[in-house]
Amino acid sequence: MPRLRDHISGDNYLDAHREQLTSLAGDPIGQHKRVEIRREYERLMLVQQQLKEIDQDQRQRIEVPQTPGDEKAALLVQLQGVGPISASLLAHEFFWRDFANRKQVGSAAGLVGTPFDSGNSEREQGISKIGNSLVRVIISELAWSWLRYQPQSKLSQWFVERYAPGSKRLRKVGIVALARKLLIAMWRLVKYGEVPEGALLKRPKPV
Repeated sequence: MPRLRDHISGDNYLDAHREQLTSLAGDPIGQHKRVEIRREYERLMLVQQQLKEIDQDQRQRIEVPQTPGDEKAALLVQLQGVGPISASLLAHEFFWRDFANRKQVGSAAGLVGTPFDSGNSEREQGISKIGNSLVRVIISELAWSWLRYQPQSKLSQWFVERYAPGSKRLRKVGIVALARKLLIAMWRLVKYGEVPEGALLKRPKPV
């Protein structure tokens, strides 16, 4: 599913709507409706500009790290399929904490199972979701991206072998499991400098 940011940052998308807005001059929809549409369009343009500024700022902070969070983001963005915004958000929103082990990482993000025990039966009820919801959204999106840009990695191969042949529901369950493993792998990268097994790094820009 395309993200909202993909839409509002696309110049072609905005150009097309700019032409449509101009063509409304002779349309009998009423002056008030045209003013309302133009106002919404201007808001959209403002958001687009703000996103560009945020993206540029985050890229600069990654290229010349100023804080420990920036340094962690610079490590994460080296991975194929990880962009500066996702790397910065994970670094500053999540990896500022000093996790002692992988269980703490999964728990803080709400990506651990919640067992159900009625006395007669025990089963998993899915992930707890008690944790950083923003991180869950980011890492889930990155998990899909990881499958696309890191198909040769051990994590992607694990997902394909275990979940790819299954149903749509099973793949959704699998992507959550992959997201947890990916988050832990990223924690090991920023904490110990360990690159996920089989993962590709981006080529350095020519000087």
